[in-house]
Amino acid sequence: MAAGVAQRDGRQRSADELGPRYKWVALSNTTLGMLIATINSSIVLIALPDIFKGIGINPLEPANTSYLLWMIMGFLVVTAVLVVSFGRLGDMYGRARMYNMGFAVFTVSSIMLAITWFDGDAAALWLIGWRIVQGVGGAFLMANSSAILTDAFPSNQRGLALGINGVAAIAGSFLGLVIGGVLAPVNWNLIFLVSVPIGVVGTIWAYLKLHDTGVRQHARMDWWGNITFAVGLIAVLVGITYGIQPYGASSTGWGSPFVLSCLLGGLVVLVAFVVIETKVDNPLFKLSLFRIRSFSWGNLANLSASLGRGGLQFILIIWLQGIWLPQHGYTFEQTPLWAGIYMLPMTVGFLVSAPASGILSDRVGSRLLASSGLLITAVTFALLIVLPVDFDYWAFAGILLLNGIGMGMFSSPNRAEVMNSLPADARGSGAGMMTTFQNAAMVLSIGFFFSLIIAGLSTNLPSAMGAGLQAHGVPAASANQLAHLPAVAVLFAAFLGYNPIQQLLGPQLTQLPPDQANFLTGRSFFPNLISGPFQEGLQIAFAFAIAVCLVGAVASLLCKDKKVENGETVGSELAAVAGEASGTSELVGPARER
Repeated sequence: MAAGVAQRDGRQRSADELGPRYKWVALSNTTLGMLIATINSSIVLIALPDIFKGIGINPLEPANTSYLLWMIMGFLVVTAVLVVSFGRLGDMYGRARMYNMGFAVFTVSSIMLAITWFDGDAAALWLIGWRIVQGVGGAFLMANSSAILTDAFPSNQRGLALGINGVAAIAGSFLGLVIGGVLAPVNWNLIFLVSVPIGVVGTIWAYLKLHDTGVRQHARMDWWGNITFAVGLIAVLVGITYGIQPYGASSTGWGSPFVLSCLLGGLVVLVAFVVIETKVDNPLFKLSLFRIRSFSWGNLANLSASLGRGGLQFILIIWLQGIWLPQHGYTFEQTPLWAGIYMLPMTVGFLVSAPASGILSDRVGSRLLASSGLLITAVTFALLIVLPVDFDYWAFAGILLLNGIGMGMFSSPNRAEVMNSLPADARGSGAGMMTTFQNAAMVLSIGFFFSLIIAGLSTNLPSAMGAGLQAHGVPAASANQLAHLPAVAVLFAAFLGYNPIQQLLGPQLTQLPPDQANFLTGRSFFPNLISGPFQEGLQIAFAFAIAVCLVGAVASLLCKDKKVENGETVGSELAAVAGEASGTSELVGPARER
């Protein structure tokens, strides 16, 4: 274990000097931090209808689409941009200190989100602004939690620790769907308020108990690297975000001059960033780390896996809320909560496999486990392609369970492989680089998946909708006008759990015979209308997911397993800690000193 850095009382200590209990304290606190950060990244998805209703905005109006997109994507964009810089700050000034700052920022932003008192556009901008600040706090947590654990745990137990931490990260994203579905109908402010007591406890706990046990590397900040990286990546991610929106007569914005300028300009700036990083003494991105075989191939595998699964959650929500749940008797207002519940098998699979694969990777290595996990995940995407849109739920649940198992088998060994490969003074920046690739790939995946579904809807939906509306009494002029509205409005309506036809027809419903109006706004017309076009886009999206998972599986095999040292088993160590808690050991005395 590397020598520790200066503590609050001026002493230097290693994790060994802090006692065997310290690493479990570090694990429990960082797991809580990751859990609350990822719960908040997804809790908004399910609560969006109640949020926009509460602030008096219709998110489906063209002028308001950007509010909707930034409420969905803003958190991910900010964390993707900042985690490398914050990981570098952790290497320089202390990972525990930066992590604790993240908990505090996250808690303050949760309070400000919960007390929103505006309405309309002002409220939307307030929420988006504080969601971005919340993303800043989340970036501090994500950038430094893996590094803190890698410092605290010996190499033969890091797979377990990073696996449990990874479980919290993925489980939080699905638990957020359920929590948001339960709390938002009561009061949408509660979805932010629920984080406040956890944030306060976590912040105080982290301040009192976490210590910087790793190696600090004092250096000048690479300002030009920070600026060019932030500008370039923000431009690319903004371009991807707005590429989903329609432009002119096109159903998507990929041909928009603004989107093209963002994408091409961002790539040029990122090329300049790479050049700068080869010239400065203390670069933000330590490109020399890519000479480490496991770091390079492990990050490629992580990038590929994130591209494959990043948009999966959104696609499954649309599939359930827009098609399957209404077809099976659920009202559109009920679908957000039940979509979260019906997706729980994926979380269960991950909760089972991620810690188990982490423990196993500590014993047998990471390569085969990670590669097998992505192969299993690729098989589940193939099964989703052949699954009918109106599926039997138990078949769907089985596939989701297997998908969660595959992702868990990959996630823990992959993180352990990458973090074990890093030198002690680069763990913060290395973890930040890994998280950047992951979050940026997820934004790209969401944009890609959405674009494919929108393209499928745009091809066949207008004619089907126009004919269907006219067949049930809607005048031809109105039917054709509605049929040629942007497909993204239909997609977002399904994603939000709105009744799309009711939203589109509005006052015209009162001019139709009651039986026709009831049929058009019922639970079968819209789901049947989009099933065919949706399935076409779905097949292309999942075929892409299969391809990138296979690339990730090969990259995982090309990693070089680092042989870990033999040490105490987790069971015997936990027993020792339990005995120590009864009051015999003096090893933890230094940990209590202030």
